Parts: sequence; structure tokens; C-alpha cells
Amino acid sequence: MLGSRVAGFARGLRSVALASLPGWRGRSFALARATGAPHGGDLQPSACPEPRGRQLSLSAAAVVNSAPRPLQPYLRLMRLDKPIGTWLLYLPCTWSIGLAAEPGCFPDWYMLSLFGTGAILMRGAGCTINDMWDQDYDKKVTRTASRPIAAGDISTFQSFVFLGGQLTLALGVLLCLNYYSIALGAGSLLLVITYPLMKRITYWPQLALGLTFNWGALLGWSAIKGSCDPSVCLPLYFSGVMWTLIYDTIYAHQDKRDDVLIGLKSTALRFGENTKLWLSGFSVAMLGALSLVGVNSGQTAPYYAALGAVGAHLTHQKWGLKILPRLVL
Repeated sequence: MLGSRVAGFARGLRSVALASLPGWRGRSFALARATGAPHGGDLQPSACPEPRGRQLSLSAAAVVNSAPRPLQPYLRLMRLDKPIGTWLLYLPCTWSIGLAAEPGCFPDWYMLSLFGTGAILMRGAGCTINDMWDQDYDKKVTRTASRPIAAGDISTFQSFVFLGGQLTLALGVLLCLNYYSIALGAGSLLLVITYPLMKRITYWPQLALGLTFNWGALLGWSAIKGSCDPSVCLPLYFSGVMWTLIYDTIYAHQDKRDDVLIGLKSTALRFGENTKLWLSGFSVAMLGALSLVGVNSGQTAPYYAALGAVGAHLTHQKWGLKILPRLVL
């Protein structure tokens, strides 16, 4: 009996030794054998063990999915799970705040955080308004049919109350600014409410979106300086509008078949196979306006080097774009 125990113990040591070798895929199985666990079909090594519980993820979609279930439709209504739109609203604010900073100084971090909060709230409010206007259209398009209002997860009344809450919080952010900026910021509300309707009446809804999304190019400067400098703020605003026309025209091409079927308009439908030519014109206008901003605000070589990098990226993006042939419906 002692001999059999010694032999078993030796086999266990050998199993542990093999388990410690790099690349040994049966590590957990060998350790179980060494400690006397049942073998055969009762225990199998697993190359990809199942994760226990939820895996930790900091992506926006994962954060929304981990929120309490009753809150998730509201967070999706704000598009918190798709933060790219918030960045597109926030970045023109950062351009303006950065340009308004004193030479050699970092931008005002308090203002950057304040405008970041405002961008989240106003983007959420804009998406809520958009989905309230478009709920009947959204039901007819595969990509948008799962939006909370279209899917019936939130009623129109609930979304209206939620919109009121977002606008109230956004007003609280706006009231932290100077009086000039408060009046200027309030002036954008009409654009926020009406731009979702533009796709029904014009082939240029992307222009309306650009006028709305780049308002921060005016507001950021006035929040720092107390008022707008037209020689800097207007070309900066114009360049942002051109940028929006570029990226949202590209984005609109994925929806053009559905847009034709349900009677909506876009620059993608307006430009058709000439889209790249139009994008080239918008890119030149954007870079020209940003160059004027640099001259009028006294920028130096790093600014123009960054501008060159932006131009190279726009060129790469434009020529990599694949435009589908004219639609035949």
C-alpha cells in the first residue's frame, strides 16, 4: 500500500511539473489530476474558459448595457452608447477655447469640462428631438427601427419630459458663462429644434446640421474673451460647417436607398456620383478658412503643420470613399 501511494504521489509531481511548462494546454487538468480530482470524462481541459460574470469594459456601449435596465432606453435615446456625435459637437468648442487661450498657456480646463458637459446634454437633447420628429420614418428603416421611441421602449410623452430635463441641465451649464455667451448660446436653440426637419424639405440637411453642430466655435471664444472676434470666429465657424458637410455627406451615403424609398433628402442624393468633387471643394474651403483663422489669430508653424496633416487626412479619406452607382429602384 505504501508503494502504491508513493507511486501515485510521483505521478502527481510529474503532472504538476508538466503543467508548469510553457505552452502546456492541459495545465488545469493536470493540477486536478495531481490533487486527486476525478479523471476521465468528468473533467476536461478548456482552451477558452467561460468568463465568470460580466467582463470589465469601459466602452460607451458597455457602460450603457451595464446601467439599470429601466434607464437604458433613455441613455440610448441620448446616444450615450455612440459617443462619436458628442465628439463632433464638442471639438469645435475646443478649437475655439484653445485659440482664445493666451499665448504659451494651456486652454482653460474649467471651460473645457463645462463645454464637454454641455455637449453631452445638447447632443442628447438634439437626438431626442430628432427621434420625436422622425419616429414614423425610423420604423421603416432597419438601421433606425431599434431606436427607443420607434421601438416603443419610450412613449412620446416620456421623451418630451426627458427632453425638458436635458434642456434644464443644459441651461444650468449655460448660466455659468458670461451674459454675452448666455444670449449667444440661447440663439442656437432654434437650430437644434428645426435641423431634424430639414431632410424633409431640402437636399441640404447636412448644411443645417453644420450650422447647428459648430455653434460652439462661436461660443467657446466668447466664453473666454467676453465677446466674439469676427475675424477669427466667423472663419472658424465656416470651416466647421464645411467639415460637417464632408463627414455627414459620407455618412448619408449609407442611407440613401432608404431615404429615396421614404421620401427624405440629403446631400448624398444631391451630389450622387459627383460626391468626391463636392467633397474636394468643401475640403479646400475648410482648409482655406482655417488658414485665415491662423493668420488672424497670430498662429505659428505648429498650427500650419497640423493643418497640413488635416489636409492629408481629408485627401486620404476622400479618395478611399467608394460611391455606389446611381440607384435603380
